[in-house]
Amino acid sequence: MRIITWNCNMAFRKKVGLLMKYQPDLLIIPECEHSDKIAFPEQPVSVIWYGDNPHKGLGVFSFGDYKLELLVNHQPSFKTILPLTLSNGRINFTLFAIWANNPQDKGNQYIGQIWKAIHHYENLIKSERTLLAGDFNSNSVWDKPRRVGNHTDLVKKLGTKQIKSVYHHYFDQAHGSEQHPTFNLYKNADKPYHLDYCFVSADMMTKFVGIQIGLFEEWRKYSDHLPLIIDFNF
Repeated sequence: MRIITWNCNMAFRKKVGLLMKYQPDLLIIPECEHSDKIAFPEQPVSVIWYGDNPHKGLGVFSFGDYKLELLVNHQPSFKTILPLTLSNGRINFTLFAIWANNPQDKGNQYIGQIWKAIHHYENLIKSERTLLAGDFNSNSVWDKPRRVGNHTDLVKKLGTKQIKSVYHHYFDQAHGSEQHPTFNLYKNADKPYHLDYCFVSADMMTKFVGIQIGLFEEWRKYSDHLPLIIDFNF
């Protein structure tokens, strides 16, 4: 199973072919225009799109025999943090597709959104069959020590349920010390940050095969973010 998450920096209809050549089973696309505007080379089996702006929302697309469903207890106040199920008859897990961006919640529009969401959805986030992926817009280097709910707090909270980042597991790196950025501010190679993640429960980590991050030189003309390509062998 191949999952790709990429903040496409809008106009995904012009860029969808860049990802489809990697044959994804699941795409998580922050800053994606409404799905009605996108002509896929291969039609998705399921499409979930959510947002206030038809030019810039969160798109989630599944292919092959995988089907997506938005859970009825989705809390709209968290906007583009979507609780979903992904299944194909053999595999069934809870997926949180994430684009942490809610300007209406001043002071909590990025990591604060995720911190609130994981507490609201506490009963859905389990130590098995759970995956959270997308643009978290956060990193431990921006922790505010006296603020509850910073990036390090989030990592610790998920860790209590044995949910960990596949990137940090694979490369054996600490949060805040990543050697591979996923974002370059203003598409500037001298301003790199790691903002995009895929967290999985322990049972899914045993099925994790590997992760690729797009090369800056290849992707900079399309977005300020780089795609994460994550493979599992179920």
